[in-house]
Amino acid sequence: MTRTAHELAEFLACTLEGDGTVQLSGVAAPGSANVSDLIYVEKAGHLARAAASRARCVVIAPELAINGKTLLRASNPKLAFAKAAAWLVSPTPIAIGIHPTAVISPTAQLEKGVAVGPYVVIEENVKIGEGSEIGAFSFIGREAQLGAHCRLYPRVTLYAGAWLGDRVILHSGAVIGSDGFGYVAEEGKRWKFPQVGQVRIGNDVEIGANTTIDRGSLDRTDISAGVKIDNLVQVAHNVQIGENTVIAAQTGISGSVVIGRDVVFGGQVGLGDHCRIENGAVVGAQAGVPSGKTIRSGQIVWGTPARPLHKFKEQFAWWGRLPKLAERVARLEEKAEDREA
Repeated sequence: MTRTAHELAEFLACTLEGDGTVQLSGVAAPGSANVSDLIYVEKAGHLARAAASRARCVVIAPELAINGKTLLRASNPKLAFAKAAAWLVSPTPIAIGIHPTAVISPTAQLEKGVAVGPYVVIEENVKIGEGSEIGAFSFIGREAQLGAHCRLYPRVTLYAGAWLGDRVILHSGAVIGSDGFGYVAEEGKRWKFPQVGQVRIGNDVEIGANTTIDRGSLDRTDISAGVKIDNLVQVAHNVQIGENTVIAAQTGISGSVVIGRDVVFGGQVGLGDHCRIENGAVVGAQAGVPSGKTIRSGQIVWGTPARPLHKFKEQFAWWGRLPKLAERVARLEEKAEDREA
């Protein structure tokens, strides 16, 4: 889609400086941009690259300037650039029309504009909202429901009864609604605890490749609106995740964890069962939160077991000194032995 710089400035509510007739049809990094691409600059250190770029239009912070370019001034250039990209660049279709190899139950309800790729299986009583796209080899289990304008990339699996809101994005290999890991031990044998609950995913959620989200055991696993989950994340049964929380790759969340809204997880975080992460907390990469522990609202924690960041830094600094301290202790012990001798 082609827009003028003037149209883009109005859409972004930015201040325009320069030629408003510049035509824009894409976004790019400064080094690879063409004349019709939009770029952005938020730090003075990036000005030289932007100035040398072929791009004619730049989203830029208010205190910066570049000669010879059309400027769109925004208090948050990166955010404005992301919004511009969503407006300028249409996503590549995942599927077009209904492919003849798709297997669709006659009881499934597909609304206007639904697209289904090759070898997709859609079981009984499934409901799929307007404009949703289902990629090749995906499986939609019986009585699952998808809202409008969802995008399921190839090889996504929705178990029976899974529920998605509007504009949900599931990347390749995501599995929604699998059984949770629950067993009861008796005399050397483990009995499977019922995994018959639901999984519900709210509007505007994005879930990365090969991430798995288990259904509730008896209740429900809930992923609230606006949550963003990276690749290779495990979300266990009965987990509750609040709005706009962000979870980086390889994080593992045990059963019945409750996570508030606007929480941030670094990569490879591990959460024990029944712990609680309150609103706005930040859990640093590779942190481990023990079972039943509560991380308070707005707190930043790191390490295993997870502890406040200032305490982690202090303890980590001492950890780095341990070899020298060990040498010092050894010397003191030798002196003490010499005195005793």
